[in-house]
Amino acid sequence: MLEKFTPEKLRLHEGFKKEREEKIATTPYTASQDEFIDFHIRDNHERFRFALLPASSHFWMYMSGGGRFMFFLLFIVSIPAYFAVISIDHEPIWETTKTIFIQLFSWLLGVPLLSWAIGSIVIKHFPSLWLKPSRGPIWELNRRTGLVTVFDYKNNGEYKKNGTIGELTAPFYEFDAYIATSPDSQGMPMNVLYLAHRYRNIMINFGALLCPAPETQPACALWDFIQNYMDVSRPLPDLPQYEEYRHLDPTTAEHDHRTGRNPRFWIDMDDATFKQVVRDMHQRVNNIDTFQRPNLMARYVTYVD
Repeated sequence: MLEKFTPEKLRLHEGFKKEREEKIATTPYTASQDEFIDFHIRDNHERFRFALLPASSHFWMYMSGGGRFMFFLLFIVSIPAYFAVISIDHEPIWETTKTIFIQLFSWLLGVPLLSWAIGSIVIKHFPSLWLKPSRGPIWELNRRTGLVTVFDYKNNGEYKKNGTIGELTAPFYEFDAYIATSPDSQGMPMNVLYLAHRYRNIMINFGALLCPAPETQPACALWDFIQNYMDVSRPLPDLPQYEEYRHLDPTTAEHDHRTGRNPRFWIDMDDATFKQVVRDMHQRVNNIDTFQRPNLMARYVTYVD
């Protein structure tokens, strides 16, 4: 999560924001149509609301990324295959090469290359064609109210009838965290963090936020982040995406004033320092001690397999 918000990206965001404010203040400002698109994502001092892009957006992303991956994979595989063929073929090398490229490589490499090119062109130059909002959010963690919400698109048929999205809401302290382990297509055990309500059928699968992994440490680190984010007696997690909101959260603002934290700690950080911070963070995640901590819930509940 940390790598997504580099100081360079924070500075770009700050520049765009200032430029927009200056235009609004000095000239008649006409907002672009894209500014009114609600992608249903919120991540600030009040709420962490998660949503995914629709399938149509993922199609173009997979077309670009998948085409690129397959092109390089097949290109690497085709090199030894090419030399193997010309070593046993009795035709002149030029004739063999021409035949291979026309009959095999033009399709083997051409199709993924074309997919990569089309997907990349659409993503870079036609955002209105692929960048669209989904039907709505999936879940929300609200720091201000202390509530967890799962958005229900079944809603007893109401969503299909009139588009009304149901909300399953409960206090955060009524939820328990679980790490579920299941095999992937290769049989490798993959771990995913879940948040499950203790008394009702409300559950959040965080697999779309944090990709399943063979290690349990990333899931444990995500659980620490969620607890820190929802604990209003503590400041916001000191992450780049929250820097512009820290002064708006009372607990965080008081903490930063008391400790003398630089309000531009992340945004003014140089690239080399940021890379070192990321490495240190990964090391702390690898050394996380979640399973060595006292299990406070064991005092009140009995676990049944």
